[in-house]
Amino acid sequence: MPVTTCVFDGYGTLFDVAAAAREAASDPGFPQLAPHWPAIASLWRAKQLEYSWQRAIRGLHCDFWQVTVDGLDYAMEAEGIEDPALRTHLLALYRRLSAFPEVPAVLASLRAKGLKTAILSNGAPSMLSDAVASAGIGGVLDAVLSVETIGLFKPAPAVYDLVGRRFHTQPAQVLFVSSNGWDVSAAAAYGFVTAWVNRTGAPLDRLPGQPAHILPDLTALPDLEIY
Repeated sequence: MPVTTCVFDGYGTLFDVAAAAREAASDPGFPQLAPHWPAIASLWRAKQLEYSWQRAIRGLHCDFWQVTVDGLDYAMEAEGIEDPALRTHLLALYRRLSAFPEVPAVLASLRAKGLKTAILSNGAPSMLSDAVASAGIGGVLDAVLSVETIGLFKPAPAVYDLVGRRFHTQPAQVLFVSSNGWDVSAAAAYGFVTAWVNRTGAPLDRLPGQPAHILPDLTALPDLEIY
């Protein structure tokens, strides 16, 4: 059964989650951030995900913007930085994260092959709308799917159900692409064809479900012999 639909995770896969801290660190108005931005970017992301999982387990759902704010507050305090203006600036930058350089061309190439393209993300709808608009990729996406329609975070299987509901596909007709090993694992176990974008050379997660393809970035995605 050939793949007809390519679905992408958003944050870390299409959008560079370190971009906000990196960009703010280059701003002369915030010199205190320069030595701290890599640690803040890393801890911000880790806590953002951790809080989404903790809330899911405890039945305390909130939208992804709230866990993004909470993650930043934790990271700034951990690095000993208390600056309301910097906090506001970092959050504003997160609403317009840069896409990775290859993203627009890859999405356009997939669409040219006749494939449907979509985002499936933990992100709140307003976050995703801002990011897609900032990256200028709305014209090469058929759908932007947010977990907020069901009030559950990935990797809950009900989140992956959103793809079939929107595109009327069987799991084997979907290529799911993510930079998050845990996300790829869950998607593979669900039945999607999967591609792990392993930008950092990380080892495979020890979880049920393994990626069908492992790529250093998205560039080679349109050339996979699965369509």
